[in-house]
Amino acid sequence: MYKLVFMMLMMVIWMLLHALQTDEEMAINALFQGKHAVNRAAHAAAQQVERTALANGRLHIDEIAARAEAELYLQHNLQLDTNGVPLPGTFLKERVEMVVFEVINDDEEFPYTYRNDSFDYEVTLLKPGVVLIARIVYPRVFNVIDPIEWTIKGTAELTS
Repeated sequence: MYKLVFMMLMMVIWMLLHALQTDEEMAINALFQGKHAVNRAAHAAAQQVERTALANGRLHIDEIAARAEAELYLQHNLQLDTNGVPLPGTFLKERVEMVVFEVINDDEEFPYTYRNDSFDYEVTLLKPGVVLIARIVYPRVFNVIDPIEWTIKGTAELTS
């Protein structure tokens, strides 16, 4: 009888460990998907050159167009609506928000070192660029691991 109880206990432990491993693997996949989306959004934003400045020989990013393009790329890559809320039936369940969006333009002296102590982020830009930090919450599949919230950082420079 004690062997049967021991076997049942071991099966429960084995199933919990299997659920933990599955949840961790899915979390890493969600992190990679979020990182790729943030990188793509930052790159798309950095390419929004102000045409009048370009005609005058200056590399200057249009901040309004850059933000709009970054939001659009995040929407498409993470399947969000216009408010950053995930669409029904998608993997993410909580709102994705851009907590930092900064455009470093040609009015700065390059190389420019961007620092954000709140998010422990530092990057050196050689040309005008965009810094984007987004907050993404991983929706646990099982309740084996604690909730995970990431602040994913991305930076892109204007390519000439």
